[in-house]
Amino acid sequence: MKHHPTQHARTSSPWTDFLGGTRQGFLLAAAAVVLALPPGNQSAAIASTPTSAWSMQQARQAATASMGAPPAAEPAPRELIRLAQFGDSPATPEARHVANWALHSGDHQNRSVVVVDKKDARVFVFDKDGRLLGATPALLGSAIGDHTVPGVGDKPIAQVLPEERTTPAGRFIAEPGMNANGEDVVWVDYDAAVSMHRVRATVKSERRLQRLASPTPADNRISYGCINLPKAFYEDILRPAVQSAGAVIYVLPETASPPEVFGSYEVPHADILALFANPSR
Repeated sequence: MKHHPTQHARTSSPWTDFLGGTRQGFLLAAAAVVLALPPGNQSAAIASTPTSAWSMQQARQAATASMGAPPAAEPAPRELIRLAQFGDSPATPEARHVANWALHSGDHQNRSVVVVDKKDARVFVFDKDGRLLGATPALLGSAIGDHTVPGVGDKPIAQVLPEERTTPAGRFIAEPGMNANGEDVVWVDYDAAVSMHRVRATVKSERRLQRLASPTPADNRISYGCINLPKAFYEDILRPAVQSAGAVIYVLPETASPPEVFGSYEVPHADILALFANPSR
């Protein structure tokens, strides 16, 4: 059932200089006000500030200056604003919470971060600095639950009972390896025989490819516990991330809260810091 691995200038004028100075002064004041606000009032303040690409860049520099660091053309040190950069990818509050905490706290130990959101049936892969490498729907264990039944990893797959087909929640160190069929996989929990691998559409009645392509997560619970991924995502995103820097896999719980499982915390001011984190990427 399993096999362990061995392995782009504009001409300046007095008028434009005046306008530039006015803009910069406004942005410095706006950034200082936003950063001074309690977290609950920051969203409204952000919505009232300029949103052009030029103004956002300047606002970030202003915010950096207000925090005591010298203004610079380059982004501030990543360690000061290390957060998960989801971009336009939809994600649940729980997925954002855990990804931000893993990066902010350093729990990922400078490895890539993989977040498996069981409730939303989605997988996110970030590099060690929080840049989103990719996100995808996934297929998960058919049984609801965050535990692993003792000894299930040693059972022939045909003997795994329906209630035993869970995808366990928790923090796991990704481990590349091979399964019993000689297929490369990324082990999540080797002892429980839970891995991340390419979706296998061998049983037509299971309609695994159609389930992956459906617009909701309602039909994504079909596997025996393993995390099934689109072939291209596995080969082009997940596997290279694991092989190059290693990865910590965070499988979100569905019967408990993330803080209960991971000891995670809400990153202070994550909503505003995300606006200024690594915009040049």
